[in-house]
Amino acid sequence: MKNYLAIILILTTVLLSSCGGPKSFIYLQDMEPGRKYPVTLKHEAVINRDDRLKITVSSKSPELALPFNIHGGSFSVNSDGSISSYADRSSAEEGYRVDVDGNIDFPILGTLHVEGLTVSQAIDLIKSGIEEGNYIKNPIVTIEFLNFRYTVMGAVGSTGTYSVSGDRVTIFEALARAGGPTAQASLDKIAVIRDLGDDREMYVLDLRTKDVFDSPCYYLQQNDMVYVEPKYRKKDAEDRGWQIGTTLLSVITAICSVIWAVSAIN
Repeated sequence: MKNYLAIILILTTVLLSSCGGPKSFIYLQDMEPGRKYPVTLKHEAVINRDDRLKITVSSKSPELALPFNIHGGSFSVNSDGSISSYADRSSAEEGYRVDVDGNIDFPILGTLHVEGLTVSQAIDLIKSGIEEGNYIKNPIVTIEFLNFRYTVMGAVGSTGTYSVSGDRVTIFEALARAGGPTAQASLDKIAVIRDLGDDREMYVLDLRTKDVFDSPCYYLQQNDMVYVEPKYRKKDAEDRGWQIGTTLLSVITAICSVIWAVSAIN
């Protein structure tokens, strides 16, 4: 009886060892606890066509900045030197839309080409135009995205297009919002499709390694498409083998328990 049980246990061990384990589902497998890793990638969003931007200009003299903050409206100078605004609120809330040519129509300065610029570069462009026109000395300019969005498809819990406030979204945050990768996801084949001007480029990320932090797609850009590739049939077979193996182990364990109990009674 003991030899019989030993043979069953050996066969079960061999069966389980031949099946693929769940290691492929672990993120950042090559990172070590307690070790410090330098942050080399500094993220800054790039402005693209069809973006909507909230642009605010301020200065020590608010009345000088007011004309630059009138979007879809007008202003007038009163007899006492004060300025009254007549803004279209609905237009102002929508911000400045970057047209198909990559331009925005900005008050006083006119048409500005902002496509392909980072936020800081666009800020410098507007500040330079204001200072060179002697409108304001040392103006303060801020830019925020009003429609930052991305799309997640493939082997995730919930596919779809997601909108967020701000412009700082990592690939891990994007996947978490989409319900995370499913058991059928290939963590080493996370594709990010990105529009770069008139071109479209695809990057492939491996979430199992720390190298993902150095990828240009670790931080998503506006309108990025994330595709989580399902596993190939070979991987699916390994998963099924693992499931079958664990089921057989449970059955064999139950049988062994019954046999052992019967032997003990006899």
